[in-house]
Amino acid sequence: MKNEETLSGLHLADFQKVIDGKETNLCVLANKKGSEATILNYGAKIVSVMVPDRNGKLTDIVTGHQSVDDYLTSEEPYFGAVCGRYGNRIAKGSFTLDGAVYDRLAINNGPNCLHGGLKGFNAVVWEMKRIDGQTVELGYVSEDGEEGFPGRLKTTVTYRLTDDNEIVITYRAVTDRPTVLNLTNHSYFNLSGAGDSYIGDHLLTVNADYYLPTDETAIPYGPKEKTEGTPMDFRQPHAVGERINDDFEQLRFGKGYDHTYVLNKEKEGELTFCARCMSPKTGIIMDTYTTEPGVQLYTGNWMTGNLTGKNGQRYPERAALCLETQHFPDSPNKPEYPPTVLRPGGVFESQTVYAFSVE
Repeated sequence: MKNEETLSGLHLADFQKVIDGKETNLCVLANKKGSEATILNYGAKIVSVMVPDRNGKLTDIVTGHQSVDDYLTSEEPYFGAVCGRYGNRIAKGSFTLDGAVYDRLAINNGPNCLHGGLKGFNAVVWEMKRIDGQTVELGYVSEDGEEGFPGRLKTTVTYRLTDDNEIVITYRAVTDRPTVLNLTNHSYFNLSGAGDSYIGDHLLTVNADYYLPTDETAIPYGPKEKTEGTPMDFRQPHAVGERINDDFEQLRFGKGYDHTYVLNKEKEGELTFCARCMSPKTGIIMDTYTTEPGVQLYTGNWMTGNLTGKNGQRYPERAALCLETQHFPDSPNKPEYPPTVLRPGGVFESQTVYAFSVE
C-alpha cells in the first residue's frame, strides 16, 4: 500500500491498525482553498487542521500525534477527540434518572467521572464513512450499561471542511432507554501553530455574561455568576495570559482557566456566536459558533511537555487551549441546568462550527 503523506506531514499507514477487532484509518479532508483536516476514527479525533496564516503559509493549529499507537499511550487521551457518553464531569460518578440510581460510573478525575469514564468515546473505534472529499461521517453504538450508563445509544458525528475554511461538526444520537448525554469535541488549539509553546498571547473573546464557578474538584456549585469584574470576563478581547495567574480562587482551583461559560442566547438551541480567538503571531482567527448552551474554556494547565507530538513537537503547560462546546458539567445532578436527558423516540442534535480566517 502506498504510504501517502498529508500536508501536515502525517503518513496514512501510521494510522492503520486493528483495535478491538476494528480497523482504524485516517481520513483526509481538503477544500478548494487548499486547507486540510485529518480525522482518525479511533476516538473520532481531529488529528490536524492546516489553514493559511496572514502570509498564506499553511499552518497546523491543533496538537496531536504522529500515529495511532501514540494516541493509545498518550498522557493526553482527549487530543482532538469526541468525548462521551458524558463529556466533562459527573460528581462522584453517580446520578439519578427517573428514580433509578446509576452509581457505577468510573471515578477517573479526582472524586468524579470525567468524559465518559475509563473507556469513553475518545477510546473506541468508530465506523467511518467518507461522504465526499470534504465530509466524513463517523458512527458508534454504545451498548446498554457501557461505562455504567443506561440505554443502547447510537451516535453519529459528521465533520465537514467547507470552502470557507470552516470545520462544521454535527452530532446526532438516539437511544432505546432514557439516558444522559453530553457530547463535545476536545481539540487543543494553538493558532500560532501546534508546537508553539504558549497560548498566553492569544486574544480571546467569549460571548458570555456568566460562568459556572466550581469547587476544588471542578464540579460547579450550581448557580451561575457574573463574569463582570473578574478575571473570567472575556466579553471584550483579552490576552489569555493577561490575568491567568491572578490571585483568584477559581483560577487557583484549575491552575488557570478550566470553566464552563454560559453562552448568551436568545433562543435555546440556536446556532450563535460563542467565541473568537486570534494569534498575533500568525494572524489566524478562529470564530466558534454552537447550538450548545455552554463552552468549556480549558487552557492546557495540566499539559507537561513530556510526550512527543506531531513532527517531534512538545506540548508544555498552556501550549494550547480548548473551546469545548457542550451542556454543563454535572447536569444530571442539577435540575436547574439545561437538561441532558435523552429518551426513546427523541433525537439529540447539535452543531458546532470552527471558522478560520486571518487578520
